[in-house]
Amino acid sequence: MYNLLIGGAAGQGVDTLTAMLERILKRAGNNVFTYRDLMSRIRGGHNFSLIRFGVRDIASHSYVLDGMIALNEETIELHKDKVKSNGFILCDSKLILPEADAADPRLIKLPLSDTAKELGNAVVAGSIALGAALKLMGEGLEQCADVLALSVKSEFVGLNLKAFEAGFGAVEVRFAHGGGRAAAAAADAGGIGRILLNGNKAIALGALAAGLKFYSAYPMSPSTSIMEYLSSKMIESGVVVEQAEDEIAAINMAIGASYAGATAMIGTSGGGFCLMVEALGLSGMAEIPLVIVNVQRPGPTTGLPTRTEQSDLKFVVSASQGEFPRMVIAVKNQEDCFYQTIRAFTIAEKYQIPVIILSDQYVGDSTATLNSFDLSGVSQSGLNESCEPEYLRYRYSDDGVSPRKLPGNQCCFVTADSDEHDEHGMITESADVRVRMMDKRMKKLELLQKELQEPEFLGDKDFETLLIGWGSTWGPISEAITLLNSNSGMKFGALVFGDVFPLPTEKITQMAARAKRIINIEQNATGQLAGLIREYTGVQMTGSVLKYDGRQICADEIVAAINKEVGK
Repeated sequence: MYNLLIGGAAGQGVDTLTAMLERILKRAGNNVFTYRDLMSRIRGGHNFSLIRFGVRDIASHSYVLDGMIALNEETIELHKDKVKSNGFILCDSKLILPEADAADPRLIKLPLSDTAKELGNAVVAGSIALGAALKLMGEGLEQCADVLALSVKSEFVGLNLKAFEAGFGAVEVRFAHGGGRAAAAAADAGGIGRILLNGNKAIALGALAAGLKFYSAYPMSPSTSIMEYLSSKMIESGVVVEQAEDEIAAINMAIGASYAGATAMIGTSGGGFCLMVEALGLSGMAEIPLVIVNVQRPGPTTGLPTRTEQSDLKFVVSASQGEFPRMVIAVKNQEDCFYQTIRAFTIAEKYQIPVIILSDQYVGDSTATLNSFDLSGVSQSGLNESCEPEYLRYRYSDDGVSPRKLPGNQCCFVTADSDEHDEHGMITESADVRVRMMDKRMKKLELLQKELQEPEFLGDKDFETLLIGWGSTWGPISEAITLLNSNSGMKFGALVFGDVFPLPTEKITQMAARAKRIINIEQNATGQLAGLIREYTGVQMTGSVLKYDGRQICADEIVAAINKEVGK
């Protein structure tokens, strides 16, 4: 497995080069995981991507580098200490470096900009660098033409191919790959292999598979690419995508669309979700199904717009005044994004409740190779529009779910109201009716218990130390567990939660009872999942590993922190 960094200022093409390289590597038969670290600016600053690739499955990123493509001097200064002693630092010969860096044996300076000008276009300097990096990493150029055809205008494909060849011929192989990739590359070429997706696109595809008909949002990083992808597919999918004037309008549009019968979803981040909470209550009171995606970033207020965090959990579990049933699902990885989005729509429609999908910038913007999606069990929901002698929209029922019909049908009058209401949907202030309606709605929580998925267990079943995580910590924890169990001489297990509200309690209760120590790993400052676990089970953590600097924790950081905790 190898790890390459591409870094430079915003506007220097870091993301374009990253997208091309990860596609080339994937088509060559590699599994790929790419983590993007972005600043909130259009020009300048420092952006970088970590591209990890190899034959084995890859679940997360690493800061230990085999090589680096540095588009500016700052990239070298910031990341040179992470490059292995036998690694490489590739840059343009025109970069002005301190004497120590210029003498670094890992440094490979190539005339990228001069060669690009000789080829006829200074823009292809990045393609020269990619060609050199592929040679250094023991890769070939066989996949470059197809990827370039997808990445640049047709008239520039030939020029960029020459640039790749120029870089490829300027260096010698530094790392030689082992075998095992030929079958994967052949399968991929035949269209039956792996796909490369980020979490936001996987959510969008999951929504389309579930029968999405209406999506509304106001652009807010890091959720905006969900809207961008869906809007690009409006014509062929028949989905209406509306960029609203603000988040309040977005959620009310979606509630209206759902009331009218359109399967609806909205997307935002924490600050936008703040504006949606009153209308979230409307979805709960009027029992109108709705799926809400919150791609988390650090707060409060503007916070760090392009960074990652898991600090909205307690907020979304209790958002909006009053009490009403909801479900909160934290997605663990890019594949999970697809399937859990479909499940969110199923549950929202079945129980007529809002379902909140909690993602974050790490999952949303990172790309990974996945197995092709299995759609055999996917069905799109629909309503039974048969007439009834007396239709009561909010009829009392043993399970809390009332019959739902669409307005405009020929046999009954369909109502909805944000005030407390009776079975007909008419406003009431009756104390008895209020109690009966509250009890009816809250009964749905009992049904939701049957829908819950217990947290995924990782590691040694005879564990002494139990790690607890949720959502995007799945990848780093799964890798850390492997490292801990192979190197420490102790036995470690982990539970990673996807469903976080209502909280599934069976596994955590059973496993906590036999653990010597329980350590929660979260991307927030207060241990929010640990608080929920304590509230609903009484299980108390014995230690915590919390990271909240806006950067995703990695396996090496978890291992170091756990060894420190165990040492106490």
